[in-house]
Amino acid sequence: MFIANGDYSLLQGNYLFSEIAKRTAAFKANHPRAELIRMGIGDCTRPLVPAVVDAMHRAVDEMGDIATFRGYGPDFGYDFLREAILNRDYLKRGIRIDVDEIFVSDGAKCDVANISELFSKDCIVGIVDPVYPVYLDTNVMAGRSGRYDPKLRGYERIVYLPAVEQNGFVPDLPQVPVDVLYLCYPNNPTGQTLSKEQLKRFVDWANACGAVIIYDSAYEAYIRSVDIPHSIFEIDGAKTCAIEIRSMSKTAGFTGTRCSYSVVPRELVRKDSLNNTVSLHDLWARRMSTKFNGVSYITQVGAAAAYSDEGYAQLTGVVDFYMENARIIREGMERAGYTVYGGQNAPYVWIKAPHGDSWRFFNEILEGHHIIGTPGAGFGAAGEGYFRMTAFASRENTLAAMRRIGG
Repeated sequence: MFIANGDYSLLQGNYLFSEIAKRTAAFKANHPRAELIRMGIGDCTRPLVPAVVDAMHRAVDEMGDIATFRGYGPDFGYDFLREAILNRDYLKRGIRIDVDEIFVSDGAKCDVANISELFSKDCIVGIVDPVYPVYLDTNVMAGRSGRYDPKLRGYERIVYLPAVEQNGFVPDLPQVPVDVLYLCYPNNPTGQTLSKEQLKRFVDWANACGAVIIYDSAYEAYIRSVDIPHSIFEIDGAKTCAIEIRSMSKTAGFTGTRCSYSVVPRELVRKDSLNNTVSLHDLWARRMSTKFNGVSYITQVGAAAAYSDEGYAQLTGVVDFYMENARIIREGMERAGYTVYGGQNAPYVWIKAPHGDSWRFFNEILEGHHIIGTPGAGFGAAGEGYFRMTAFASRENTLAAMRRIGG
């Protein structure tokens, strides 16, 4: 008889954005004339830039010509894209990695979830709190969480590292054994960053105890401060302890096009549950070639165009547009009397709810101003009392939202 995976029963509540959608739909049903401004989910609103569109049109023409048609592509991505990534994101920053350490995929969310297949089920997982829900939920689904303790609002095999006002939203090093640590910087949802010194502390800790860091740098293009690292591989020693995952969703507007990549260094070697010495690079390559048929040729051509000089200049303009929205939100909410964080090196603004109840604040902003944001409690216990707004709305809606709130 078929038996379903009971670990799904350990998931707590609805997925955050599904719950927001449900509450929004209920409000809209009761207020059909309300003009809602959506500043919650981080979906892009600017179109693909011309260099990308032109490249993808050419690729479509190629796919329609028997002389240039392509079927299955390389498992790990076409060399023209991997080399473009290598040159623009790493070599130009003085970071030495090899092109075969880059694996092209169809989204950072997928890679963040799938990379956990490389971990033993016995691994203790460390997660910054508050955090993007996928890190937690996918490990629960994989049976790596242990039982849920409602008093602690946590799982016995998940270690939470609070990132709160008191520590500047930068967590302390784990004080208990942790085998895998997820870091996301610039951070979603708080919008905070790590200095090179702070990131080096985590790298040194991981190498000292044999842990592995999963470093999600999906928002590195939004960094404005010159002293903030864009990649964990800017830090000496990171190649022996870290995997980096990046997305083109928020940089190239690929939320509806789907392209990302992961860097898994060959130096990253550990013991497996059978006491074999294994390369995580080789494990990930095997996983990719077994379970994934690659990103479409048309998408990869468009992605490569985003790395060209012309495309990169156009993308920089789009990122600048969103960061101007972030400034408008940050300054507008401050003028309205709120305590605000983030919005300077990331497209997210983290707002303190005056009464400390994030879902109550969600309802107040929705009902009072017809604006949809994201309650901090949905990102973890340490997110309670905060509210996230994103910079991905149109300029018109961003300005209108601040006028409604009084900023």
